[in-house]
Amino acid sequence: MRRAVSVLAVLALAGAAVFWWVTRPVVAGASVLDGITPDLAQGELVFHAGGCASCHSADKADGEAKLVLSGGRAFASPFGTFYAPNISSDPEHGIGGWSALDLYNAMKHGVSPGGRHYFPAFPYTSYVRATAEDIMSLHAYMQTLPADATANRAHDVGFPFNIRRSLGGWKVLFGSEGWVVEADLTEEEARGRYLAEALGHCGECHTPRNVLGGPDYGRWLAGAPNPTGSGRIPNITPAKFDWSKADIVEYFTSGFTPEFDTVGGHMVDVVENLSKLPREDRAAIAAYLKKVPGVE
Repeated sequence: MRRAVSVLAVLALAGAAVFWWVTRPVVAGASVLDGITPDLAQGELVFHAGGCASCHSADKADGEAKLVLSGGRAFASPFGTFYAPNISSDPEHGIGGWSALDLYNAMKHGVSPGGRHYFPAFPYTSYVRATAEDIMSLHAYMQTLPADATANRAHDVGFPFNIRRSLGGWKVLFGSEGWVVEADLTEEEARGRYLAEALGHCGECHTPRNVLGGPDYGRWLAGAPNPTGSGRIPNITPAKFDWSKADIVEYFTSGFTPEFDTVGGHMVDVVENLSKLPREDRAAIAAYLKKVPGVE
């Protein structure tokens, strides 16, 4: 009996050690940004493509006020309510004191400058596909935006989902940086894939999730329950979304549907952001959406 207890104790310690190793926050070193010169114009494009203001500006902010990234918006989910943080250039309450490497590790690895896992309400499972050049340019652009001293609000997430260390294991399961659509693509379609799968993180809303909150890549963009519990986010694969490429581009530009309806809900922010991109980028996303495998 004593020997069995000893063996169990050793196995428990070994299991704990493996868990601690697997779930550790992993970050990149400074060399990943070597030789990169930030481009402010490109950073602004990345900012709009990523929809940064849609989540991180104050609720109901409009116009220039949307460039004040004070945070505070609430995002309900089955795991709790998350509050968008202040990512303004304020050095104390925002990210004004962050280096470009800090932003790189947040977006690519979901790890804070202090070495803590971020909750995946921050869509780093999509941003992991972003290029170092775009992240460095985004960092430079965001440092030009207004500072705001609004303090961050703690997330309302209960046990066991509030155990940050466990997110390391979640990332192992769902943090792949590979492309979802791996078909042979034209240059335009590949550009659309980058905008949709990486910067625009379309799959974060339009793809259903499993019981652990991980995206179901087998049903990519096939629609999902609205996390708020009201309504459903639509299927935008060719199986259900039959708009022409021109229809999609017009929708991304003006917000008008082929049925002469207008954009509503959270897509109002998405269209506002996409309308600021070059027209060829909107066309690229439309071309990509026509290439996505259809899911009934």
